Amino acid sequence: MDKLISSLDLDDYITLYKNCLAREKPLFIEGDTNLHFRFINELCRYELTPPPNVANLDMKLTHLLKQGVLHIDEIWEFVKIVQYFLYLKSRKFEGFIGEWILGIEIPEAILQIQTWFDSKGNLKEETDLRFAAINSSLKIVKEKVNGVLKSLVSSSKLQEFLADTQIHFINSQEALLLRGGYTGVLKGSVIGRSAGGYFYVVPSALESYQKQESEILSKKEALIYEYAKKISAEFSKNRAFLSRLNREFDRFDNYFARVMFAKSNDFEFVLPNKSNDIVLKDFSHPALKEAKSVSVSFTKSILLITGVNAGGKTMLLKSILAAVFLSKYLLPMKIDAKHSRIGSFKNIKAVIEDTQNVKNDISTFAGRMVEFSRLFTINSALVGVDEIELGTDADEAANLFCAILEFLIKKEIKIVITTHHKRLASMLAANEHVELLAALYDEKARRPTYGFLAGTIGKSYAFETALRYGIAQNIVEKARMLYGEDKEKLNDLIQKNIDLEFESRVKLKNIEAKMQKLDKLSNSLNDEKEAQKKEFDALKFQFESEYSKAVNLAKEAARQNESRNIHKLLNEANIAKKAAKLPKMAESEDLNIGDRVKYGTLKGFITALKKDEAVVDADGITMRLPKSSLKKLSSSELYVKNSGGVSLTRPYGASVNLDLHGLCADEALEKSDKFISDALLAGFDEVCIFHGVGTGKLAYAVKEFLKTHPRVREFFDAPANQGGLGATIVRL
Repeated sequence: MDKLISSLDLDDYITLYKNCLAREKPLFIEGDTNLHFRFINELCRYELTPPPNVANLDMKLTHLLKQGVLHIDEIWEFVKIVQYFLYLKSRKFEGFIGEWILGIEIPEAILQIQTWFDSKGNLKEETDLRFAAINSSLKIVKEKVNGVLKSLVSSSKLQEFLADTQIHFINSQEALLLRGGYTGVLKGSVIGRSAGGYFYVVPSALESYQKQESEILSKKEALIYEYAKKISAEFSKNRAFLSRLNREFDRFDNYFARVMFAKSNDFEFVLPNKSNDIVLKDFSHPALKEAKSVSVSFTKSILLITGVNAGGKTMLLKSILAAVFLSKYLLPMKIDAKHSRIGSFKNIKAVIEDTQNVKNDISTFAGRMVEFSRLFTINSALVGVDEIELGTDADEAANLFCAILEFLIKKEIKIVITTHHKRLASMLAANEHVELLAALYDEKARRPTYGFLAGTIGKSYAFETALRYGIAQNIVEKARMLYGEDKEKLNDLIQKNIDLEFESRVKLKNIEAKMQKLDKLSNSLNDEKEAQKKEFDALKFQFESEYSKAVNLAKEAARQNESRNIHKLLNEANIAKKAAKLPKMAESEDLNIGDRVKYGTLKGFITALKKDEAVVDADGITMRLPKSSLKKLSSSELYVKNSGGVSLTRPYGASVNLDLHGLCADEALEKSDKFISDALLAGFDEVCIFHGVGTGKLAYAVKEFLKTHPRVREFFDAPANQGGLGATIVRL
């Protein structure tokens, strides 16, 4: 794994991540990946104190199994874990985490033992009165020692021999730093020399006190051992619990380190799925600072990356493999997780470096063959091969690798390849299992764009790259002549193909945008039609009811024998008839070309008028509509007036989203103020502000600002699928 991490330039990333761990452990988390992902997502909602640094306790648990006695420092490592779980139990967790922490019940004996230690791992005096007596005796002896030393330092006889007036602590002993010749005025033992040639001397007057101190410390050590033996016996009884607690601590440490690393870098997690697809949206490789993010869809068996030298092909290959690696081990990354999809692969292989060296006596091409032969024995793998044609005749290699790759496709191995070899690229381009991606070059600026175009083969631009890196113009021109006119025409043809492909993508994008507008218009017209139908059905029902009522009254009047009752019922029928209100036919307003009008929920402006129809342009879509169906927009609908009576036009292009990533607090608040003002003018009642998680300072500043804004009704954290803790929903 270390070789793969190094090949993908992830060394620094992994080092930074491991710094977040309480103790070092493998990247892989045993168990159900989906449960791990659920735990991590829930943990992102909480702000917690990190777990303490703890030593590896596997050997200590084995020692307990054999009824051994642990050192007090080793016992303290267990106590730190117990105390951290007590802290977690004091927090109010919900959901999956709440169930997990509730299932960890700490035995009463262990709870009692953890109270015996202070925050530095020492046994407290109140645990046993003998500790208090010993510490008191030690304190008295220390005071006497300091008294003797201070007396000597202030002695006039010793002044000329003192290198300084400090009391030095050397090898657990108090000493004075003296110049040579002191023996005439002071008896003592030399226990060391300073860099300046002076002597660290323990005065003979301290010997009796040091003996007392040594005896007291021996008693303390004996008492500590007594407690270590007692605690070890209790730990042995509860070894199964301690072993489980040790595992659960590692599990939580795995989760928390990932969450802390993600928050501090504004990274996201992507859960690997069961598909074989790799779809990355705005992924940035961790090794690159201010990297241009990449988006790529790799759903077939082979992704063939061609194009300009130094155009980012190798980095794209590494980025794809790195994203899969990070997802496999549930490590966070800079990516749009919502719109990304990463499959699960048992093996990840990177064939990037040249394996040739003087020690292994192997050629570059032979090394590549060794790497490929290993692939024949594995399944469910993602493989990255950089410069596949490296090390041998290009034409022979093209046919060989074409056959090898066709075989590997049948083994369901997914491969990312970079190459400059046009023959191999053209052979693979015809395969239905191969996707093409070309690194782009800016002809005008004469530089790579570090962008990629799908569906085409790219040109290498070797001559242009040579010029850019300092090769003389006359040498490059001679190389062009040697290269040949026919091959140069082929390169031009490839470039034209790229240009046409790029142009067609732009046109297709415009057509798709227009189709979306048409779909929106169609849905709006259907909604309007449905609303009119409901209104018609309601009026029809009303008319039928009123008519039926009038007819029944008339029939009842005809059946009456008394004329007075007949007249009475006829009067009631006439009243019912008058009560039935017939709908008035809509009259068309006085419309002119250029007027802003409304048709149902659609708004547009009139471009032409006919007898009974008007031609309306709504967001670039032209419609012929009856004049009677149009409503002229009033000035109140065109403008929003403020309290000062100044007319404000609705802001053009107002958005319901604001992204504050990378801004300082002052800039963010200024943009937030303008954003909310524009949203109010545009008539939005709910907007979203993306501020990221990071250190939490930007999120705090934004929420404090929202608390004081007079037009903000409420705000809250966005749901997980809309940004989670990194975004705030604001209702106006």
